[in-house]
Amino acid sequence: QVQLVESGGGLVQTGESLRLSCAASASIFSLNAMGWYRQAPGKQRELVATLTSGGRLDYGDSVKGRATLFRDNAQNTIYLQMNSLRPEDTAVYYCNAALLDWRVIWGQGTQVTVSS
Repeated sequence: QVQLVESGGGLVQTGESLRLSCAASASIFSLNAMGWYRQAPGKQRELVATLTSGGRLDYGDSVKGRATLFRDNAQNTIYLQMNSLRPEDTAVYYCNAALLDWRVIWGQGTQVTVSS
């Protein structure tokens, strides 16, 4: 059973940066894709960024230009660098991965709070 462990959330001020990490318990090459979603209170979960094994990178419209997703293959870890954070970025951020059979698994989530 592949597991995802997230870290890096916290409280930041408007305009600051934050880096989230998500470590997979299996080789990153055994996954079809990895990425980040977020869910704010009362809102649906939305895409932040996703990276496929083929290298396709997609960002949610609300974070384009402020977010960068990159991976460390040796550490089986992906990172989400978020810059110019805004109060509306406040949410629980979830790492997810698509297994080779396309089942999707989720991490436990990490809270990001941006104060104004």
